[in-house]
Amino acid sequence: MMRVLVTGASGFIGQYCIALLSGRGSDVHAVGRQPPQNSTNVIWHAVDLVAPGAVSRLVEEVKPTHLLHLAWYTVPKKYWSAPENLEWVAASLLLAREFARHGGKRAIFAGTCAEYEWVEGRYSEYVTPCRPTSFFGLCKHGLHTLVDRFATEAGLSHAWARIFFLYGPHEHPARLVAAATRSLLVGEHAQCSPGLHSRDFLHVEDAARALVALLKSEVIGPVNIASGQPVAIREIAAKIGDILGCRDRVDFGALPAPSNEPLVMYADTARLAREVGWNPVYTLDFGLRHTVEWWKNSLKREDGIKTEEAL
Repeated sequence: MMRVLVTGASGFIGQYCIALLSGRGSDVHAVGRQPPQNSTNVIWHAVDLVAPGAVSRLVEEVKPTHLLHLAWYTVPKKYWSAPENLEWVAASLLLAREFARHGGKRAIFAGTCAEYEWVEGRYSEYVTPCRPTSFFGLCKHGLHTLVDRFATEAGLSHAWARIFFLYGPHEHPARLVAAATRSLLVGEHAQCSPGLHSRDFLHVEDAARALVALLKSEVIGPVNIASGQPVAIREIAAKIGDILGCRDRVDFGALPAPSNEPLVMYADTARLAREVGWNPVYTLDFGLRHTVEWWKNSLKREDGIKTEEAL
């Protein structure tokens, strides 16, 4: 039986990963701030991984055979340049070393498409150069370089998951799909850029399935986690408006277009499909409808809590 240690387990992606792993007979140890709902058959560890000694104690206690490392500093907008990125590089390197020292067999580390040089077109793992311009991307790519060398010399099976643009339930309210959906649901206008840029969007549950499949595979090296299809931001916002019957309240051009970014960027997912043997389950339409429905229910629960507090 796999004994899997999942960091960032209460986060956007992590909660889906532990649900998949715990439902397939794995011995799951999760590190997170608090257990999400329906997290049965999971052993939780409330550990601050950047605290001195925390990583060593955790790995010595759990002695995992497999590692899925998702934890990082991810506060929207701030994470691009935050000094906390350096803390997570150090903690992640220590985690890799301790995992190998205690007999770990296979590790998956979460990377980002921000590691690539942001140029127009399709991004391939062994073709597109990695020339990150953000501090976040630089730290992730530096960590990948160090982990790859260390794991190779230590004989540790490992892969690096370069995650593209995700959406879905539990997404931070400030991000594109969540922000547009919430605004329209409460009767406000959804303020958007002109929306001419195209990005590679993937439902978070699909991303979790891809990561679990990668963990259980023998694939080595960088693997893009994405849909492989570019979609205009304008199309995403318009679809949300159509689902809710209020496209007229989607204000394109209310926000400035991103500067110094490629018009089209999407992933080459050949490795994910052919070597890992994974393809997305959610279509864009179904994924957006599923997400909108979740936000409807979430806002109803928030209103219910506020009403009870008022009483």
